[in-house]
Amino acid sequence: MKPTLKLLTLALLTSIPVLPLLAADKPNTLTAKEKAAGWQLLFDGKSLAGWRAYKTPKGTGEIGGGWKVESGLLKKLAGVKGGDIITEKQFDDYELTWEWRIEKGGNNGVKYFVTEARPGAPGHEYQMLDDKFEKWAKMPAKDHTASFYQVLPPVKDKGYKPAGEWNRSRILIKGNHVEHWLNGKKAIEYELGSEKVKAAIAESKFKKYPDFGQKIKGHIMLTDHQDEAWFRNIKLRELPAK
Repeated sequence: MKPTLKLLTLALLTSIPVLPLLAADKPNTLTAKEKAAGWQLLFDGKSLAGWRAYKTPKGTGEIGGGWKVESGLLKKLAGVKGGDIITEKQFDDYELTWEWRIEKGGNNGVKYFVTEARPGAPGHEYQMLDDKFEKWAKMPAKDHTASFYQVLPPVKDKGYKPAGEWNRSRILIKGNHVEHWLNGKKAIEYELGSEKVKAAIAESKFKKYPDFGQKIKGHIMLTDHQDEAWFRNIKLRELPAK
């Protein structure tokens, strides 16, 4: 059985959503099926078109030198401040997938529901971390990879691959329902506005922001923690509003 057909069959049998297929020989491209399903590329593999610096309106400033596009990868350079970057567009309900790897001891993240009106807590973060690194291993699970950073921990068996290896992540937003996935496994699901989320936020560093945890149409952010990280195949499919 061909690998693509085998993957699709396995997904149907296990009820796992079929994500855009990896295309190692042609990264940052869309298949005919992906295009028909409404997927779009957020990174073309050649430039930072469609992205801008956080809190810097389009056309008024360049993205910092800490971000570099090289060999089809978007690279966050270690020790070079490039600042957080966000999509020029805002999104409501959608699926977002991307592949990433991080240096040993590295820390990064992808944020969603991002607003520039609340710079102290711009959005919810899908954490990307070298979980096994001694410094981070001692931190609470709600700070580890695939967590809703500082708020909700992921499941223990989340399929994480260590620093230096490629991970594949997915965020699903449908109305007030949010899911984090990692390498084909659901790591978290939560409901915006639920008592569980409210209680968790009240115990986090975001408690001083009353509107944090509410659904908004917002940007997507790639964060800059000045650690080396790589991104590719950043894809998004908008969904009908629930």
